[in-house]
Amino acid sequence: MNQAIIECVPNISEGRDPEKIREIYSVVEKVEGVKLLDVDPGFATNRTVITFAGAPENVIEAAFQLVKRASELIDMSKHSGEHPRFGATDVCPLVPISGISMEETVQYAHKLGKRIGDELGIPGYFYENAANEEKRRNLANCRSGEYEGLAGKLTDPNWKPDFGPAEFVKAKHTGAIAVSARDFLVAYNINLNTTSTRRANAIAFDIREGGRVKREGNPITGKKVLDENGEPVRIPGSLKAVKGIGWYIEEYGIAQISLNLTNVSITPVHVAFDEACKKATERGIRVTGSELVGLIPLKSMIDAADYFLKKQNRSLGISEEEKIKIAVKSLGLDDLKPFNPQEKIIEYVLNADVKRPLIGMTLQKFVDETASESPAPGGGSVSAYVGALGVALGTMVANLSSHKRGWDDRWEEYSEMAAKGQEFKNELMFLVDEDTMAFNKIMEAFGLPKGSDQEQKARTQAIQDATKYAIEIPFKVMETACNSMEVMLAMAKEGLQASISDAGVGALCARTCVQGAFLNVKINAGSLDDKDYVQSKLRTAEEILSKSQQLENEILAIVDTKI
Repeated sequence: MNQAIIECVPNISEGRDPEKIREIYSVVEKVEGVKLLDVDPGFATNRTVITFAGAPENVIEAAFQLVKRASELIDMSKHSGEHPRFGATDVCPLVPISGISMEETVQYAHKLGKRIGDELGIPGYFYENAANEEKRRNLANCRSGEYEGLAGKLTDPNWKPDFGPAEFVKAKHTGAIAVSARDFLVAYNINLNTTSTRRANAIAFDIREGGRVKREGNPITGKKVLDENGEPVRIPGSLKAVKGIGWYIEEYGIAQISLNLTNVSITPVHVAFDEACKKATERGIRVTGSELVGLIPLKSMIDAADYFLKKQNRSLGISEEEKIKIAVKSLGLDDLKPFNPQEKIIEYVLNADVKRPLIGMTLQKFVDETASESPAPGGGSVSAYVGALGVALGTMVANLSSHKRGWDDRWEEYSEMAAKGQEFKNELMFLVDEDTMAFNKIMEAFGLPKGSDQEQKARTQAIQDATKYAIEIPFKVMETACNSMEVMLAMAKEGLQASISDAGVGALCARTCVQGAFLNVKINAGSLDDKDYVQSKLRTAEEILSKSQQLENEILAIVDTKI
């Protein structure tokens, strides 16, 4: 299941007092469902960049608590530093990572800003994607005048705050805040087989959106060409939403192109890499690999893998682990040092503590655990795993078909079906553990205290809630397994003849999964008091079961005629 994850990157106006910084970021660590990823203080700027991520509601709670604590500990009337600033928490951008759109992230930004204004009395502005008017999209406009000009700005009708009071009384100490929703920024270095900073800079200028200054005659030493306002005319680079320079890294003994990809939905990592290869080659230089600074979203790695697989006319329906390997090798991310996905991919870092004990077992351990005296894993988890095996077989046939000699003109058709199969497989594998967790929630609810009337009421409600969840999970298993049979049906009809029996076995597994999960829906439904919900759910479950049986019959009939 694609969990919604957002990142928050507040910048606080304190970079010199380690204890004060610790007190501020420590509130983030107290919020469940949020993981602190990085704390980067700057002495000269007197500013600290804090990064954390998690589920949206949890993240905005952590952000609010951080803004509150910063407002209590930082006095802006005494602040100085090299970086532009106008508040104790100067900026607080939210960044969609996975399972959530920019539009939804904007709504969370507005919710956070309103709460900051209402409960803390701090004035603020929405910028970038969260801006309510065009002139406020640019952070520099919102922050112009900085803290020193804030008293006048707040009373200017053109700059009335988007939230919080339009007065300087409270803001005298806290300043203002800018809240936004923006795209993920990737700091990305590309390695070159040269030690020349000048040549690395030339490639960076070829690529970056700002390009280079236009000059008369000699492009390096010639006189700058100015526009009618006396500003230098620029020759734009080839990529949008990219900033960059060239530098020499003594540690590695090579020059690099250092890029900031400010919007990876406009210029993804793989596009920047390929463009750097092209521009370097034009200048007689070779790209040897690349380096990620900080974390990267999983989607960026998967998109890179898909990009390079498509260039090779290869199926996209391979496992996530294999795609990560393809991305790492294609981008040369292990050129300078080993690349550890568990430490560099943001979702993997966030989920490092999430326990999925069953799918992490060996086959032998799983079957032994199932056979033990422990009641879990039970039929629900086993059904989900059987379903995952079934669609894995269908996916295998699709991948084999996409690589068959002579079928090159159809590789995209089979690739698309294999990619669908991978999605069904991943969902069912998630549900293997989730079914057991649902059972454990029922056991936990039964273990709640029942000494008082209030405790008994809470316990009864907890049991009912857990029981409903224990119905929803096997129902989801049924839906997913039944839907996955489209892969086996397509492969029975059009897949590689030599593997058609595998499509048949996959169909048998999928239908078994549906029927097994149905038994779990029924047994848990008997303990639920909400009979209208039970009747509706059982009626739909029976329809899914009937459909899976019809699909099984259709697939096996096709297989039998071709064997």
